[in-house]
Parts: sequence; C-alpha cells; structure tokens
Amino acid sequence: HGATELDEVGTEAVPRRTPAPAWVPAAKGEEGDFCLRSSDCAAGLCCARHFWSKICKPVLREGQVCTRHRRKGTHGLEIFQRCQCAEGLACRLQRELGPADTSRLHTCQRH
Repeated sequence: HGATELDEVGTEAVPRRTPAPAWVPAAKGEEGDFCLRSSDCAAGLCCARHFWSKICKPVLREGQVCTRHRRKGTHGLEIFQRCQCAEGLACRLQRELGPADTSRLHTCQRH
C-alpha cells in the first residue's frame, strides 16, 4: 500500500517541460506559443515559422501587409512566416500607395 502512494507522489514531482508533448490535450496556444500546426493555436491565430521553431501568430486583418508567394517552394525558406489573411480577405497588391514601382506592398483586402 505504501509503495503505490510513493509512486503517485513521484509522478507529481516530475517537472513539466514545455512545450507539452503533442498527445496531451493542452489548451489552445496563445500568440507566441510553440505549435506544430495551426489547429494547435487559438482562434484567430495560425502556426507559422519563427526562426527555427514554429509559433502561433495572429491571422492577418484587413489592411495588414501579407506575403504573396509567386513561386512555390520559396515558402520553406522563410524564417519569419506570416499567417494568411483572415476569412473573406485576399492578399492583393495595394495600388493606392504612392508611385507603383516603390510600393510593391500586398495587403489583405476584401474580395
């Protein structure tokens, strides 16, 4: 009887390492938390590369700068990925800003 009690205490004492193992049903990741895929993150966040790990970052809102991927394959080389535009928004070239050639800025705009 005494042994089982000790075992339980032993498991309690193990320090929790972060991030939690993938199989533990953890709370959804907040902004800046490590993640493996976007479903690990809370609503309004996506899982994007940040240096050599991946963290939850906010999904882009209307008017925010977004990344246009012209060539497939360049995506994997990015160290800082951005999330996609939020639902109902598209990543489009912003034309209103200054001379066309200086601002090749893409922003999230309504469809």
